[in-house]
Amino acid sequence: MSEQAAATVTGAHLARTAYLYVRQSTLRQVLTNTESGARQYALQQKAIALGWDAERVVTIDTDQGQSGASAADREGFQRLVAEVGMGRAGIVLGLEVSRLARNNADWHRLLEICAMSGTLICDEDGLYDPTDFNDRLLLGLKGTMSEAELHFIRARLIGGQLSKARRGELRMSLPVGLLYDPAGRTVLDPDTGVQQAIRHVFTLFARTGSARATVQQFNIDGLLFPVRVRTGAHKGELAWMPLQHWRVRSPMAGAANASAPTARKPSRPCPASSGLRCSPTPTPATSAGTSTRPTSGCCWPTPPHTATTAPPAPPARAPPCCRAWRSAGAAAGA
Repeated sequence: MSEQAAATVTGAHLARTAYLYVRQSTLRQVLTNTESGARQYALQQKAIALGWDAERVVTIDTDQGQSGASAADREGFQRLVAEVGMGRAGIVLGLEVSRLARNNADWHRLLEICAMSGTLICDEDGLYDPTDFNDRLLLGLKGTMSEAELHFIRARLIGGQLSKARRGELRMSLPVGLLYDPAGRTVLDPDTGVQQAIRHVFTLFARTGSARATVQQFNIDGLLFPVRVRTGAHKGELAWMPLQHWRVRSPMAGAANASAPTARKPSRPCPASSGLRCSPTPTPATSAGTSTRPTSGCCWPTPPHTATTAPPAPPARAPPCCRAWRSAGAAAGA
C-alpha cells in the first residue's frame, strides 16, 4: 500500500465492507470479451492490497448484460447505492467510471451518497475520497466523459448506418417470408412451406376481417407459423411455432395504413340522381381491413334525417396487405 493510500484508508473504512461492481453492457460482451470481465474481477486483489480481508470483499455482478445508461433496470447498482446509503460500504471498486454509470444523474447521486457516508471510490487508475474537493472534481469529470462517450458511440453507429443507406447498401432485417438473394435484392422465401403458411394467414384475414379471429382459426387448425431466429447460435435458421396475435396485427396494420389516404374530399352531388351523393376518393381502411364506404366513386343514398338504420355494408374486398403479397408473388413468378 502506498503512503497516499495508507493516509486515505482508515480503520473506519476497513471496518466496513468493500463492494466490487462488475458490469458489461451486453451478453455478447460477457461471452466474447472475457478479458474485460477478468480485469474487473481482478480488482478484488486491489481491495485486499488496500487492507480488506478477502471475505469482506463483496462482488456485485448481477447487472451483467445491462447498459449503464440508466439505473432503472440495474438491480445490482440499486443494491450498491442502498448499501452505501446505509453506511455499510467502506469502499466501492469498479474498473472505470463507465462500469458504474454512464448517466451523470446516477453518477453524481452515487458521489453525493458516498461523500455523506464517507465511502471511498477506487478504479483502475487510483483511489479517491469523495469528501475531498480535488478528488470529487476529478470523479465528476470522469463521469461527464463517460456519458459523452456513450453519445459518441451512438453517433458513430448511426452515422455508419446512414452512410450505408445513402449508398443503398444498408441491409435491414426482413420479415419472415422475404429473403435477400445473392445480388442483394429482396425476394420471396423459396421455401414453399413458408409461402403457403403466409398465404394461408392472408386468406384467413381476408375471410374473417380480424387479426384475432385469424390467429384463433389458424391455431384451431393445428398449424404452425414460420419464424426466423434473430440471435444466438441458431441465428438465421427457420423455426415453427404457434401463431401469435402481434405477428398478424403488425403487417396487416402497416399495409392498411400505407394504402389509406390521409384526407378525404367532401362528397359531391351525383349527377345521375338527385337523391344520391358520390364519394370521389376512398376512405381509410378500418381495423378489419375493409372500408366503411365504397372505394371507387360508388354512390350511396343520402339517408333522411329520421332514419335510424345504417346503410347496407359494401361488398367485401381483400385487404391491401393480401393484394400486396399477391402482387409480390406474381412478380416473383414472372
